[in-house]
Amino acid sequence: MSSADKLTLYYMPGSRASTARVLLDELGAPYDLHVLNMRTGELKSPDYLAINPLGKVPALTHGDTVVTESVAIALYVGDLFPQAGLTPAIGDPRRGAYLRWMTFSAACFEPALIDKSLGHDPGSQSPYGSYDQVMEVLADQLGKAPYLFGDRITVADIHWGSVLYWTLMLKLVPDLPVFTDYAERIAARPSFQRVFKDEVRLQAEHEAAAAAKASGGT
Repeated sequence: MSSADKLTLYYMPGSRASTARVLLDELGAPYDLHVLNMRTGELKSPDYLAINPLGKVPALTHGDTVVTESVAIALYVGDLFPQAGLTPAIGDPRRGAYLRWMTFSAACFEPALIDKSLGHDPGSQSPYGSYDQVMEVLADQLGKAPYLFGDRITVADIHWGSVLYWTLMLKLVPDLPVFTDYAERIAARPSFQRVFKDEVRLQAEHEAAAAAKASGGT
């Protein structure tokens, strides 16, 4: 990959960016990892705000192209590395369902979780129906096969496995066997375990850097 095509993932341990890091590893993608420390204010630095004005991770640069938002990054890199076999291509009968379920994560699942956790009932104005409907539809899909679209893992499974792993841990979704079994199966993959292990190291380093900054050190 030439310098013009270089991939850089802007990342913070223990965040949504962890999923993007796992996915790049699963795809066999060459990339640089730019680690940011929220505790020392790096997410709000002028340099990073020039990449993502919201000051959120993940963000991905590919040459002069900037991609933000977890689902957009997953779709982008999945299509960028078709040789990994994790992305249903245009013409693949799974492609429509793949796009649907990736979009469902951001457009329905996350808003439903936020509304539920805040005690907000959008009623008839809800763009996703109801929290219970979202959970039922997702549980039904995951109950059909080991992976979202059958016996073959895709980018969507890496994304959804991570989403459910964290939301189950935070008790934001029902503790259903269909959710827990799926999340455990995906998170047991070597790519996830490598990232989880390295994040323990990075988080300790970030805490130490924040403590040093607070005490006036360098």
